[in-house]
Amino acid sequence: MITEKGLTAVAAGTNTHGGSDAVHDGVRVGVDIGGTFTDVVLEGPGGRASAKVLTTPHAPENAVVDALEEVLAAAGLAAGDVGLLLHGTTLATNAILQRSGACTAFITTSGFRDVLEVGYESRYDQYDLMIEKVAPIVPRRLRFPVPERVDSAGRIIEPLCEEAVRAVVPQLVEAGVESVAVGFLHGYANPRHERRVEEILAGLMPGLSVTLASEVCPEVREYERFTTASVNAYVRPLMEGYLARLEELVAGLGLRCPILLMTSGGGLATIETARRQPVRLVESGPAGGVLLARDIAARAGLDKVMSFDMGGTTAKICFIEDLEPRRAREFEVDRQARFMKGSGLPLRIPVIEMVEIGAGGGSIARIDRLGRISVGPESAGAEPGPAGYGRGGEDATITDADIVLGRIDPDGFAGGRIELQPALSVEAVDRAVGASLQLDAGEAAHGIVEIVDETMSNAARVLAVEEGKVASEQTIIAFGGAAPLHACRIAEKLGIDRILVPVDAGVGSAIGFLRAPVAYEVVRSLNMRLSSLDVDAVNRVLTEMREEARGVVQSGAFGAPLEERRVAYMRYLGQGHEITVPLEASELRADDVRTLQDAYDREYRRLYKRIIPDADVEILSWGLTVSTAWEPPAPETGADARLSVRPAGQRQIHDTRSGAAISIPLYRRADIPVGGELAGPALIVEEQTSTFVTHGFRATLVSGGNIVLERQQ
Repeated sequence: MITEKGLTAVAAGTNTHGGSDAVHDGVRVGVDIGGTFTDVVLEGPGGRASAKVLTTPHAPENAVVDALEEVLAAAGLAAGDVGLLLHGTTLATNAILQRSGACTAFITTSGFRDVLEVGYESRYDQYDLMIEKVAPIVPRRLRFPVPERVDSAGRIIEPLCEEAVRAVVPQLVEAGVESVAVGFLHGYANPRHERRVEEILAGLMPGLSVTLASEVCPEVREYERFTTASVNAYVRPLMEGYLARLEELVAGLGLRCPILLMTSGGGLATIETARRQPVRLVESGPAGGVLLARDIAARAGLDKVMSFDMGGTTAKICFIEDLEPRRAREFEVDRQARFMKGSGLPLRIPVIEMVEIGAGGGSIARIDRLGRISVGPESAGAEPGPAGYGRGGEDATITDADIVLGRIDPDGFAGGRIELQPALSVEAVDRAVGASLQLDAGEAAHGIVEIVDETMSNAARVLAVEEGKVASEQTIIAFGGAAPLHACRIAEKLGIDRILVPVDAGVGSAIGFLRAPVAYEVVRSLNMRLSSLDVDAVNRVLTEMREEARGVVQSGAFGAPLEERRVAYMRYLGQGHEITVPLEASELRADDVRTLQDAYDREYRRLYKRIIPDADVEILSWGLTVSTAWEPPAPETGADARLSVRPAGQRQIHDTRSGAAISIPLYRRADIPVGGELAGPALIVEEQTSTFVTHGFRATLVSGGNIVLERQQ
């Protein structure tokens, strides 16, 4: 097939402030496979080269190899010069959403066959009589109960019936099962029965992929644990096959370097860990973007930041305060209702907390049943893509609307390697929206972008309220191919006065991979009241967790120093959910009970403004993360001089304020000097994205190459 490529090379020094640079010297490559584009960034002592190519959905590794060849040629390097390859992908996520994973079975305790079906007792929308629950990843006919029972303390009440396990094997063979998840009640407390099932299956069905719930999620709450294990089993053969093909192809290019995978929690894992627990990769791409925003915030001296990543398929928003994004231990995938918690499959994995909206450049616009403009979450993706790509797409997308409004320069799109056809965008927008609402193409395109901008702004408002943030106090860091086009309007809606568009914003997540630490998090359930804390038992569990985490991280850390973070998940006795409390000591002593109580009180008061005096506290689980150290880079100084900039030309756009066509200056980002200033409305173009500066904003190129947009009084 034909793959269109966009390529750029800019001067950039090697990052020496932590992240993966701290674990490997020389040339490093970041690879991000998205739903529409695959981005590759190469960094080394000689600078940075990047490429953006259309994703090849049926064989994602092909786009990776194409882009790798481009950046190596641009940098004048051979494949053997690459010292480290860092990779994030949406392959696991897409397999879940499209239900294209392996034929998977689930073996569980007798009487608990339907846990995956029942889920929570509550409904995510109690007033909707036609509610649609998310379908379990494993159908009922492939869920097999076997006799066994372990209590919450790990005591065996009923031995595993091994004959019942062997009797399941012929049914697995007949159904063509490729992967099996094993999850027993209270398997987190004693995994002996789960491990024995794995041994039996390995003897009778060699080559069968087996996932144990006690390994991927050794925590209380069987629904989340069973779902996480089932999803891991469902995507594991797919990811193992993809990673094997990728290794073979890049080795064929001459790369002999280690490959590390980005996880949803913002750390890097070895390829062996990714093969074993691919469920940890579900949100890997968006996590890389947040790490880029954190690095930029440190360099710009910002303590309150809204990371805004808008690519070809989705938009992601995350708040970062004091250089730390908020983290969570649960993430929902395949939600049946947008923004509604409880409508998706809960995955118990470490994740950077953010809101994700089906509002990327390829998101499809249409008129809904009520005659309103609706955008997304469906996307035109890379095949066929937006109508303006001229690849057979007929649906109107956000990219088509931006083309109609004149905000995308057809001559410079993807470095001129993708020949846009604006007439096709006009036809698609008119057909999908304009004809129904009796609007011309410009007004219809304005309606599309206004709806999507309001959707993203509203998602940011909701997230800000949930996290106790004030949206107007943030600085937006906008990256991804579409974010700089929409950032000013988002800022206007949220009352934000400052926006920062980084260098190579179009491939931001791939750059973020190069800033990530190698990290691994372990969580184990060990339930006890604080008043009767068994210090020796806790220390034994922490030691086991430390050994597991260090074993994973050291294999990919290349001798870099490691740091450790410990937490306890605590709650008042009788409460339904726990809070995360940091643990300072690496080993607990008997007199640390008071210290733990004080730490819990501080955190509870911070979250809820009060505590409950004399109430008993219990600890459900313990968490431990080992990672390579991340040192925030020193803030960069801005340019004192203010220089006028001469435009490279003029651009006709549809002015959304007057409804008329107007001419605005067009600037080439590469031609703007440090200190160069320009006033909106204006368009700043580069090969991978464009920045639309609206009325009332002024743009300045500061040291480091970032564009700062500030609202004028």
